[in-house]
Amino acid sequence: MSLDSAGADTAQSAGARVTTDLAVGGMTCAACVSRVEKKLGRLAGVSARVNLATGRARVLHPAEVSLAELVAAVEAAGCTAEPVAERTPPAEPPGDPDERLRLVLVALFAVPVIVVSMVPSLQLRGWQWACFCSAAFVVTIGSSVFHARAWRGLRHATATMDTLVSLGVLASFGWSAYALLFGGAGTPGMRMPFSLTADGGGAHIYLEAAVGVPLFVLCGRFLEARVRVRTGSALRALAELGAKEVCLREDGGERLVPIEQLLPGQEFVVRPGEKVATDGMVTEGGSALDLSLLTGESMPVEVSTGDRVTGGTLNIGGTLVVRATAVGADTQLARITALVTQAQVGKARAQRLADTVAGVFVPVVLGIAVCVIGFWLGTGAGAAQALTAGVAVLVVACPCALGLATPTALLAATGRGAELGVLVRGPEVLESLRRIDTVLLDKTGTLTAGRMTLVDATPAAGFEIDEVLRLAGAVEQRSEHPVGRALTAAAGTSLPAVSGFRAMPGLGVAGTVEGRPVRVVRPDGADLPRELRAALTRTEAAGQTAVAAELDGRAAALLAVGDSLRPGSYRAVHRLRGMGLTTVLATGDQPGAARLVAQELGISEIHAGASPERKAELVTELRAAGRSVAVVGDGVNDAVALASADLGIALGSGTDAAIGAAGLTLVRGDIESLVVAVRLARRTLATIRVNLVWAFGYNAVLIPLAAAGLLNPMVAALAMSASSLLVVANSLRLRTWQPARGGQGRSRLAG
Repeated sequence: MSLDSAGADTAQSAGARVTTDLAVGGMTCAACVSRVEKKLGRLAGVSARVNLATGRARVLHPAEVSLAELVAAVEAAGCTAEPVAERTPPAEPPGDPDERLRLVLVALFAVPVIVVSMVPSLQLRGWQWACFCSAAFVVTIGSSVFHARAWRGLRHATATMDTLVSLGVLASFGWSAYALLFGGAGTPGMRMPFSLTADGGGAHIYLEAAVGVPLFVLCGRFLEARVRVRTGSALRALAELGAKEVCLREDGGERLVPIEQLLPGQEFVVRPGEKVATDGMVTEGGSALDLSLLTGESMPVEVSTGDRVTGGTLNIGGTLVVRATAVGADTQLARITALVTQAQVGKARAQRLADTVAGVFVPVVLGIAVCVIGFWLGTGAGAAQALTAGVAVLVVACPCALGLATPTALLAATGRGAELGVLVRGPEVLESLRRIDTVLLDKTGTLTAGRMTLVDATPAAGFEIDEVLRLAGAVEQRSEHPVGRALTAAAGTSLPAVSGFRAMPGLGVAGTVEGRPVRVVRPDGADLPRELRAALTRTEAAGQTAVAAELDGRAAALLAVGDSLRPGSYRAVHRLRGMGLTTVLATGDQPGAARLVAQELGISEIHAGASPERKAELVTELRAAGRSVAVVGDGVNDAVALASADLGIALGSGTDAAIGAAGLTLVRGDIESLVVAVRLARRTLATIRVNLVWAFGYNAVLIPLAAAGLLNPMVAALAMSASSLLVVANSLRLRTWQPARGGQGRSRLAG
C-alpha cells in the first residue's frame, strides 16, 4: 500500500518530510506507548506520537523512510501496525467476540475457585484439587493472551503490564502446584482460611489469586474499552453527519446518486427533513437550516438564493436547490472531522511526562518485586509469604491508569468541543488556552459583523425619516456599493420603482421615485442645515460613513452607515474579563471607529490603524512584557498575528488563511464561543490533574502496602482494574459537560 492510500501527506522532493498515521494494535499500557515511540524514533529522522486511548500513532518522517520500515519498527516493539486514512475517524469497535468469550469462560471457571477459596465452609473434601483443575484452565487457556504478549515483549527485551500479569499468575499458580504436590496442601480434608494479606504457610495455596488476577484484568479491560468507545463518540457522530445520497438535478430531471458521485458545480435538491449533501450556494428557494449538530447553534438559520450552506446541516423548512462548491475532503464537515482527529492523535505535555515515567516504570517494578521477595526471605518469612508479597507488587503496580489519565480526557474534551462549535488543532492548544492571560481582539468581522448597516439617521426639519429612507433605499436598489446595499436593507422590502437612475462616481446616485427627484450623495457640510452638520460631525468622529439624502433638491436627512457589533460581543468581552483575562483591541480601522467599539465593550487598551505587521509587533511586545497572548481574528490581515501569538483563534466565518494560521477555530463565527473554549480548557486541565494525582497516588500508596505484605494478589488485581476504570470514568464526564450560563466571578467561570 502506498503512502497516498495510507493517508500520508506524500512529498515529491527528496528530503521532504511526510506524516503517516498508523493504527497500532497490542498496546495495553503507557509502557507500550513509550516502547513504540522509542522504536520508531530510532529510525533516522523519524519522530512519533502514540496515543493509547485512540490506538493511533502519528509519525513524521523523511520521504525516504518507507511505510514498510515504519510498520517493521512497530512490530519490533511487540505491537501490530497498519496505515489508516488521515480523515477516517476510528470506527466504533463492535466488540471482539473472542475477548468477550474469553471473559465469559474465565469467569465461569474462576468465580467458583474464588468463592470456595474465600469461604472455608464450602471447602468440601477434595476441594483444592477441583479448584486446581479449574485454575489450570484459567492460567493456561484463559490467560494465554497475557503470556503471549509477555513472551513477545521478552523476545524484544521489553516489559509491559502483560509481563507483570503473566509473572503474577504463573508465580501464584506455580506455588499453589508446589504446595499441593509437595507442601501438604493436597491432603484430603484440608481447609484454608482466606486472608486479605500475604500471610500464609507452606500448606497455603493461592489459586484464588491465580484466577482472580486474569479475571479482574480481563474484566477491567473489557469495561475500559467500552467506556473509551463513548469518549470518541463525538468524532463518529461527525462522520455520520454527512449525507450518503444526493438528489442530483440535471437535464431537467432529478436522480438519486451516491454522494461520492457529486462534483463541484453540479446542482442538487434538498427537501424538508433532508441533510444538505455538501457545501454550496443556494440557487433556488428559501428555508431554515438546523446547524445544531455541526456548530452547536440552537436557533435555525434562514437561507435564501445567494446564501452559502454547509454540508451536514438539516433542512427544516422549504425545498432548496443548491450548487455544490466543495465536495469530499474539501468540505467544512470534512475539515472539522480532520481537525478533531488530528487533535485526538496528538499528545499533551502532561501525557508525554506520564509516558516517559511509564517507560521505565515496569522494569523498576520488576526490580522492586525481586527485592521484596528477597527481603521477606531474609527476615525468615516463609517462601509462600515472600512470593505472595512479590506477586502482589507485580499485579498492583500496573501503569494503566497513568497511561490513560491524559489521553482519555483530551479525547472526550476535543469531541465535546466539536459538538459545541470549538475545534482545537491539538492537545497543546488546550494547555495554551489555559495559560492565556491577554486576548488581542480584531474589530471588523470579529467583534463587529463585518458588513455595512445603517447605524444612525437624522432628518432635517420638515421631513419624516421613514419616508426619506423609503425613497433613498429605492434609488440605491440599483447600486452595488456597500453603502447602497446597507441603505436598501434598512429601507425594507416593498420599495417603489426608480426611473432615470444614474450613478455619479465619487459622489453618489440619483433617480426619480414616484415623480420626485432623489439623490443620495456625499455630504457637503457647508450646504447642510445646522442639525445635519452636527450629525455629520458626530458621524465623522465615530469613524462612520455619512451620506446625505436629498428630496426635491433639498437636504432631507443625514444617514450614517457603519459596522455593527455582533450580538454576543459585549457578553463575550465582559465574561472574558470576569475570568481574569485582559482584552486588547487591535484594528486597522480609523481611531474614531475603534474608540466607539472599545467604549461600547469596555475595552481600555486600543491600537487603531494597525497594519498586519503592526499587529504582529504588538504581539511580540506583549509577550516580551511577560504576557501570554491569544489573538482572535478572521481575515487575511490577521494571519501574521495569529501565527506569532501563543495561541491563534480564528472565527469559522473567516478566511482560509486565518483558519490555517490558528490553533483553535470557533465554528459558529461567534466570539462567545471563545468563552466556552476557555471554560472547556480549564475543566479539561483540571480533569487531567485529578487523573494524574489519582494515577500517581494509587501507585505511591498501594505498592508499599503490597511490599509490606498487606495485600493479597487478588485484591491487588481488583484495585489495579478499578484504578483504570476510575480514570476513564472521570474523563468521560467531559462528554456531558455544559458551559455555565452567566456569572461574573472567576470561580464560576473557570469551567
